[in-house]
Amino acid sequence: MLLSITRTSILYKEENIMWNYAYTVPENKKVRVIVHTDCKNEADDQYAVAHHLMTPRFDVKGLVAGHFWKNPQQYGELGTAQASYDEIIKVMELMGLKNQYPVKLGAPRALEDENTPIDSEGARFIIEEAMKEGKRPLYIACQGAITDVASALLMKPEIAERMTVIWIGGADYPKGGFEFNLMMDINAANVVFSSKVPVWQVPMSLYKVMAVSLAELQLKVRPCGKIGKYLFEQLVDFNHVAAKYEMDWPQGEIWGLGDQGTIAVLMEELEKVSYDMVPAPRIAEDMTYIHGQDNREIRVYKYLDARLTLEDFFAKLALNFGDEK
Repeated sequence: MLLSITRTSILYKEENIMWNYAYTVPENKKVRVIVHTDCKNEADDQYAVAHHLMTPRFDVKGLVAGHFWKNPQQYGELGTAQASYDEIIKVMELMGLKNQYPVKLGAPRALEDENTPIDSEGARFIIEEAMKEGKRPLYIACQGAITDVASALLMKPEIAERMTVIWIGGADYPKGGFEFNLMMDINAANVVFSSKVPVWQVPMSLYKVMAVSLAELQLKVRPCGKIGKYLFEQLVDFNHVAAKYEMDWPQGEIWGLGDQGTIAVLMEELEKVSYDMVPAPRIAEDMTYIHGQDNREIRVYKYLDARLTLEDFFAKLALNFGDEK
């Protein structure tokens, strides 16, 4: 609802959350979103979480903490989902959003096969929200392993027709191949691709267009309160940690905010022809695509408006946290 109007601004209140926007989003233009994130895996996930929460078009119903068990770092193979959970809580607290959204713990590891779900708070939360009646469509914004979505579909298949899955993952078409999020759970990807759920896939070469420099982040993110300082500094820190392990990526002064792709596809102009409809393939153990599966078609995006998406993030961060000391 509108809280107050002055000659220069509108303070927009959504439940207990105040955003400093001089505009409102019509109720019939909003969409329900569950943010699914492996939030402590690298350093860009936190940016995407903050962006989702600052976007009035998104009626964020909650967040699910996903695993990154094949990249355990210091958390141990079965501790990565908990690390993501703790990081989501930290980001929300730095944004002044403590206890404003439910946060659910996802599965600690990948599916053992394509028939056996992993029962978790995250999977059950997806089912619960999908089964609710409502006029607004539901989107699951998946920015890592797709285990919990697959488990939810295996546990209650009828939710497939009640939601849309946006997935940052998979290599480029038509061949496929190695991609980090897919590597985390190939079985889960096959479950989702062979189901009836609508899928919007943002493959690897496309999510990499969300490129930024550290200088740009220092200028536009770091000054924006506690959350801006944290977002910038934890990314710089991770940059040096990666260098110690002699990883090829990141390159030193450039980073990718690839998880912003879930925001991009929900914010884009409908008139743009930005995706192909492709029969969902099966995914082999080497992560290549096996076509000709007689599955329903999925959206495979071939264009994202990086300028629009990143500038929207920088603007929202400055409007809401730029004056915070």
